[in-house]
Amino acid sequence: MTQPEQFYSLGDDDAIRRHIRIERESGKKLRKTAWWKAQIQKGECHFCHQLVGAENLTMDHVVPLARKGKSTRGNVVPACQACNRNKNLTTPVETILDQIRDKAT
Repeated sequence: MTQPEQFYSLGDDDAIRRHIRIERESGKKLRKTAWWKAQIQKGECHFCHQLVGAENLTMDHVVPLARKGKSTRGNVVPACQACNRNKNLTTPVETILDQIRDKAT
């Protein structure tokens, strides 16, 4: 997959760093909840659907923290390390648009 063009601004570095720090703390608390443990119990990656085991899943933010995403139930999914790394700063819509563009070329 090619690197997507970045049409967004991450804004003020200090504000983004502060937001990420706060949301990472929220994410740590969320990981300890019964809800998150139920999410990872199957050991399945949300993106590639491979069974990698619960211990190998990471908490991926659908809207990345650097794009002002939150550590909430509606914005986190279990992802294998490869999918989490490949997703990087993209949102689901951007991923779909990249796939459409790649098919057209």
